[in-house]
Amino acid sequence: MIIAIVDITPKEERMADFKSWISDSNKVLSKFDGFVSRRLLEGEDGSKRIVVEFENMEQFRKMHQSPEHTKFHSELGSFMQKPPKRQFFHIIAE
Repeated sequence: MIIAIVDITPKEERMADFKSWISDSNKVLSKFDGFVSRRLLEGEDGSKRIVVEFENMEQFRKMHQSPEHTKFHSELGSFMQKPPKRQFFHIIAE
């Protein structure tokens, strides 16, 4: 399992649209092999993160190279105050 945690700083005035965009884009991304989940989180301090889970890095990269992802990535910028920061994690114990 691969988990991407993406720290984001969305434009507050676009939050309602951004939440809808996340839900709509999840419907498309969920059709990719290896997709497990993608969620938008808000911390107690108001910080926002997107958590993406895929079965493995190869399947994640295939999704990332797709025309669908290219479209979503180009749309993402309209919701952000600054570029997202992404880190990858592997589950090593449960």
